[in-house]
Amino acid sequence: MVRLTYLATYPIKSCYRVEADSAQVEPWGLAGDRRWLVVDDHAKLVTQRDTPPLGRIRPEPRDGGLLLRAPGMQELWVPFPGGSTVDVKHFFLWIAATPAGTHADQWISEVIGRPVTLVHLDDPTRRPVEPDFSEPGDTVSFADGFPLLLANAASLDAVNDWLVEDGDDPVEMTRFRPNVVVSGAPAWAEDGWIGGRIVIGDVPFRVPKACSRCVMTTLDPETGEKGRQPLRVLGKRRRFPEGLLFGVNLIPDHEGKIAVGDEVIVA
Repeated sequence: MVRLTYLATYPIKSCYRVEADSAQVEPWGLAGDRRWLVVDDHAKLVTQRDTPPLGRIRPEPRDGGLLLRAPGMQELWVPFPGGSTVDVKHFFLWIAATPAGTHADQWISEVIGRPVTLVHLDDPTRRPVEPDFSEPGDTVSFADGFPLLLANAASLDAVNDWLVEDGDDPVEMTRFRPNVVVSGAPAWAEDGWIGGRIVIGDVPFRVPKACSRCVMTTLDPETGEKGRQPLRVLGKRRRFPEGLLFGVNLIPDHEGKIAVGDEVIVA
């Protein structure tokens, strides 16, 4: 039997994760997932791809906003901001978001060593999902492209077997920053789910495409240290025309609650 065994959100895109036993599924992703974004002085998104110290920031969602923590820093309370929006560039798309204020900007800038601005996506219906893989009305937060990312524990085991064969250390699933992890399915079973649907608990999801991986997977989320794996082994073993693939994207068909232990059914 396939079951959900892990849940995580990333309140600020590219910062540290928040693990949970259950989560509310909203049309644009898990509640609170990637609703905040760090941008540079050109209003362009900043991620660990170019600024690894972002991973030191540990946001904790609370009623009314976020509590920010980082090693060597006093914690900072950031309430949900109001007021006028500004346009920020998320990859190739400009999206309206609300600035969090100078205190948050200064705090994050000190942590990562460069001037930045923190913004909040107050309305998550502003950004459509890529039309080639979605239905009219599908929207997404500040995630890379889709509302959720699913990974298969057995597929990680296969990757780690390859790494050990090559003389490298195994990696943790957190390298891949999934929202949900399933166990009980064979390695790479998720490849066969693409184009269909799965149900987690009582919530149905479409599986539009596989996830092409980038240099983010080479960053240790606990230390920020950068290596060559697992991207290099994916290049050898999981290279497809769409990219170096690990995990699949999900789009919710309905809202609802999912929890660790829920059965996962391939519809």
